[in-house]
Amino acid sequence: MRSDNLKSYLPPFLSATKLLNESFNADGQELDAIDTHIADINAQFDVDTATWALDIYEKELKIATDNTKVIDYRRSVIESKWRGNGKVNAALIKTVCDSFSNGNVQVSFDGTIYVKFTSVLGTPPNMDDLKSAVEQIKPAYLLLDYLYSYLLIKDVDQVMTIGQLQATTLDKFAGGS
Repeated sequence: MRSDNLKSYLPPFLSATKLLNESFNADGQELDAIDTHIADINAQFDVDTATWALDIYEKELKIATDNTKVIDYRRSVIESKWRGNGKVNAALIKTVCDSFSNGNVQVSFDGTIYVKFTSVLGTPPNMDDLKSAVEQIKPAYLLLDYLYSYLLIKDVDQVMTIGQLQATTLDKFAGGS
């Protein structure tokens, strides 16, 4: 606490007085509150730690603000918009997709852009925002297809225990919902 720090500058006979003690306690509380506010403001300068400043970032990047979305999703949309500038190629699309918390992706192109999720089973969370971000940067004439990974019989037969199978949700399996 700051009050203890302030008192340390005085000789002991003065810091023991009730008037100075109460004054330093009040000043210390105010200085502690100021430190908290400064730390909060500093946190807003980084998208990964920002909270109330996300509205400002979204306005600057012309992203519709939706306060019902989870903060991490809003941060990923902001980061993808920042990263989404430049020549559209597989590396740029991968960078935008990786900015979402959906795991790693592989991007390939043969007339259609294929985005394959390699470290997430099933449909990753926040897909609507990811799709929107990629649609904003890709040329309109290119087709886009998302490829998802699912568990197959060969992945579980004599590989997973009954307990592991019971703990795995159906959306991780091909054909599961």
